[in-house]
Amino acid sequence: MKKNNMVAMILAGGRGSRLYDLTTTIAKPAVHYGGRYRIIDFPLSNCANSNISTVGVLLQYESVVLGSYVTREYTWGLNMNGGGVFALSPREKDSSDFGVYRGTADAITQNLDFLDNEEADYVLILSGDHIYKMNYDKMLQAHIKSKAEATIAVMEVPMKEASRMGIMSTNKEDRVVEFQEKPAKPKSNLASMGIYIFSYKTLKKYLKEDDKDVNSNHDFGKDIIPKYLEEGLRVQAYRFKGYWKDVGTIDSLWEANMDLLDPNNTLDLFDDWKIYSDDGNPVPQSIGDNAKIKAAYITQGARVDGEVDHSVVFTNCFVKEGAKVVDTVLMNDVVVGSGAKLTRCLVADGTKIPDGMKLGSSKSEQILLVTNKLVAEQGGKKHGK
Repeated sequence: MKKNNMVAMILAGGRGSRLYDLTTTIAKPAVHYGGRYRIIDFPLSNCANSNISTVGVLLQYESVVLGSYVTREYTWGLNMNGGGVFALSPREKDSSDFGVYRGTADAITQNLDFLDNEEADYVLILSGDHIYKMNYDKMLQAHIKSKAEATIAVMEVPMKEASRMGIMSTNKEDRVVEFQEKPAKPKSNLASMGIYIFSYKTLKKYLKEDDKDVNSNHDFGKDIIPKYLEEGLRVQAYRFKGYWKDVGTIDSLWEANMDLLDPNNTLDLFDDWKIYSDDGNPVPQSIGDNAKIKAAYITQGARVDGEVDHSVVFTNCFVKEGAKVVDTVLMNDVVVGSGAKLTRCLVADGTKIPDGMKLGSSKSEQILLVTNKLVAEQGGKKHGK
């Protein structure tokens, strides 16, 4: 089989419980974003743009939609040169094993045969639920140049957020000297982005050892990286200064969509680093004669006859005449009835807002998740002001 320099493995089995009804039937990486994309389009497109031809997507929770989606490898141009996208599910090891990934490291351990078959020199570990653009080839070149066994992509975060992340201390050469997983009192603000490059031969050895450790969490941040440091292996930090967003909550998903309306946003969806997607080839957008649109992001297939102010409107939405949408994200196939008003909402796929219904409030600190279930519970009553 063709020898690959670096194989990417995308951890995409997340339940995404903090996204509530958005992830009851699909995994978090399959959630829609930015009008025409799914979240997983970003790491997949980054791989394609970085000339990585072989990508394993590790599935677990609600894998049917996501597995079907990612194996349309032609979407990202990852079916060229003998490569492709491979959907990898947990294995049953024995009668007591129900076929789950016990942790991020175990997900890779269960697929060592895949990596062996690809004859990988380096393994790129990615999360399937972050929004960003990155050239992984540049990170690989930095990994090789530094002669590291592991390289971790990092970025500076506000100190008040550091306790939620894996935090690193480095020397003047950006070699990692200490790693803290979600520390109560962080020693720095240099946070792991959950993007790793490992030299495969060494990684395989440590994963096999970790697999046998009954006290391990089988996690890269809690077990593998600390073990590398404990035994004196070179772990290098790779600093990233672009846009990066973990969309793990309703508020953060809403914020990531609102960022698209910010003229100073560093995530440019119109540059040469294209984000590819399979959006079903909808019809063109339609803007009615009486429509009022201000600072909005209107996707193909959307029909707007009402008012849209500082909002993101996804594919195949319909904002009827007399409706008003403010500071709101309408996901796919949403219908907003005449006279309805939405303020600071994130509206789930396929939700139908009845005529005259008022939801959300400009004074609310939290974003309201609107679903058909919520609409039914409201029974046409006002919610918010």
